[in-house]
Amino acid sequence: MYVDMELWGMVAVIVLLTTFLVIRIRKAEKKEGQLRSITSRKRRLVAVIIVGSLSLLVVFLASIANGAGMYDTSISETFSYIFSAIAKGGTGLTMDERIVYHHLLPKALGAMAVGIGLATAGVLFQAVIRNPLVDPYITGVSSGAGFAAIWGMIFGSWFGFMSGSVFMIPIMAIIGGLAAFGATMLIAEKSGGTAVNYVLGGVIVGFALGAMQTLLLSFAPPDGLQRPLFWLFGSFSRVTWDNVAIIILPVLIMAAVSLTWARKLNLVLLGEDQARQMGMNVRKFNITVLIAASMLTAICVAFVGIIGFVGLVVPHICRMILGGDHRFVLPASFVIGGILMLFADFLARAFGPVLPVGAITALIGAPLFAYLLIKKGRMYDG
Repeated sequence: MYVDMELWGMVAVIVLLTTFLVIRIRKAEKKEGQLRSITSRKRRLVAVIIVGSLSLLVVFLASIANGAGMYDTSISETFSYIFSAIAKGGTGLTMDERIVYHHLLPKALGAMAVGIGLATAGVLFQAVIRNPLVDPYITGVSSGAGFAAIWGMIFGSWFGFMSGSVFMIPIMAIIGGLAAFGATMLIAEKSGGTAVNYVLGGVIVGFALGAMQTLLLSFAPPDGLQRPLFWLFGSFSRVTWDNVAIIILPVLIMAAVSLTWARKLNLVLLGEDQARQMGMNVRKFNITVLIAASMLTAICVAFVGIIGFVGLVVPHICRMILGGDHRFVLPASFVIGGILMLFADFLARAFGPVLPVGAITALIGAPLFAYLLIKKGRMYDG
């Protein structure tokens, strides 16, 4: 009950702050007559970052406070437990502090990192391939990771590879995802190396490995299907302090690197010919971005399974608010991606049994995407 009251109180404050900022920005835009100017978009980005950061904090604490039925406390108490546990260095904790620090905090951090990672990968893929329907899994990464992970769950591993290790499934998933991406790259390069070839190559590899996933599942005993199916729909249940850094560090590095690519991504969107005239090696840049984004996707998939729609819908939300300039789209996608994933994780654990996070993101993303497309589709300039 405390969680609900405090959560709705914080939401009310955020809504009021959002309304105030929007009114202030609109008045300034009308006064200056610069509705599409760089100055206007900078104001919008500042508003997104301020409101988004506050929202991210609220959802982050609410996600921790909602402990999947085993733990339920207020957001203020959760906040105090986190700081007291950190102050003690994670040792000598009370029961409440131990549950928050060791069980719930790493999962929330992992969810936020995966949201940022998939949103970043989605922005990069859509920019390089120049297709608004592309998501982080278009290169076959999810199908390859899924095939390798399901193989490991059903048959143990490849020839005893890390058999019995807690990192066996994640490492197999990363290897499978990158191998599938390599196959996509090979097909795309052999067929011309254009943006369309990468999409078609990913579709071919995805269909083939998706069929192989189905065949593998048919070999699994009935009582052994729950874990593979739950992994295919995404879950943060296996995220702990032992592996959360493996997710967070690549996400932070890739997020920082992607910001340095923002101007080049803008040039790529103008067309390869214009980018070459500006002295840019388009082919090398595109391949570098595709490899980096695919590796980031594979790492996110490895520990939490396949979570769709975040990398597809978040870039669209950011472009509809801020336009197509990647100097604004990328930082906004970090915030919105983290919020969307944390909120999905909160809902997945809010109603008793823990639900697949991937299904929740799809249920949130599909109607949200449809609404934005109907309301803002004609204004979309990204």
